[in-house]
Amino acid sequence: MRRRRFQRGSVRTRKHGPHKVWVAQWWDNGNKRSRVLGRCSGLQRGEAEAIMAQILQPLNGDAGLHSAPVFTFAQYVQDVFLPAYRQKWKESTRSTSEPDIVRYLIPALGTQRLDKITREQMQSFLEQLGKRLTASVVGHARWHLNAIFRMAQSDGAISFNPANALFIPECKASREKGVMTGYEVRAALGVLDLRERLILRLAVFSGMRPGEIFSVRLGKIADTSILVDERTYQNKFDRPKGRKGKNTTRRVGVSPGTAKDIDLWRSFLPDQSETAFLFPSEAVTTPLRPNNHWKRDVRPRLEAIGLEWVNYQVLRRTNASLSRKTNVDDKVSADQRGHGLGVSLGVYSISDLDQKIEAVTKLESSVLSPENGEELSDEEFLNLATLGKSGR
Repeated sequence: MRRRRFQRGSVRTRKHGPHKVWVAQWWDNGNKRSRVLGRCSGLQRGEAEAIMAQILQPLNGDAGLHSAPVFTFAQYVQDVFLPAYRQKWKESTRSTSEPDIVRYLIPALGTQRLDKITREQMQSFLEQLGKRLTASVVGHARWHLNAIFRMAQSDGAISFNPANALFIPECKASREKGVMTGYEVRAALGVLDLRERLILRLAVFSGMRPGEIFSVRLGKIADTSILVDERTYQNKFDRPKGRKGKNTTRRVGVSPGTAKDIDLWRSFLPDQSETAFLFPSEAVTTPLRPNNHWKRDVRPRLEAIGLEWVNYQVLRRTNASLSRKTNVDDKVSADQRGHGLGVSLGVYSISDLDQKIEAVTKLESSVLSPENGEELSDEEFLNLATLGKSGR
């Protein structure tokens, strides 16, 4: 019996009638085999080599030498990476991350062999992406590339991770992140009906996410608090956002004005059971959908007073920023919103000009106040002059 040897085969181009085609060649039990893999116009070399590797995989199984699996970038992402990460991602993460990978990464790198892609190629791709997109999108693309190649390395498909050293290049400037002032919050509350006013209150004053607001059930409401133990996203229910494996349930405080509006709104609800939703849809058994409700019932009222730029992200930043401005403890404010202190300070809290002016005024006053030694004695002036002449 002929001993099997490990082989890589060959992939070459040949003229097949009027067309160029990829032809694979290999040995099988001493006989030379060949197969047309496809036209060159519809198949890149990396894709052809991946098909060649699949053909040889059963033949090399008994060769006594392990061969690393060969994938194109698109094959690995679609067949290995995404199926694995769908089990890890929450629906809200999957619904944004997966389309970004399909929209940006696969068209740029999909036909290339995974083990042939270099750091320079990926960095050049990020630079081109940054010319038309903001740093947020480019940063997510970089994160996805690193995650894909890190998993590929653990699977033995590549020997090292070339995406580990990628960095975010200069990108298209992003729009200024809007934050409502106290006056604008009062104006918005004044033009909204009871239901919409209550939703705005829960977002701005209690720091709740829209998916948490619309999944509130009557049995979770206490006199001065609400238990947040689920959220809705695209009509699917899930645990509140947070690190997977951690207990993300929390109880948020409710202000006196918000509590009064809750009691008043509850009196109009047809279903008063504990499992009933605080904001039911017309079907009663399901909650309102946040985006549909905002477009239909909230935005038209806000447009009338010049607040058409307000959305749920603005409400969340407003909660964080106004909380800091009114000297609410940063940790308490972050716990109320259900995320870490770093995210609270670095992402959601935005200082306005009044706060900056107050800060520099306070600093100047502190440094130059008489009790802090503003007046210098003659001897101190002489000492300073001596130090200056000595170059210190």
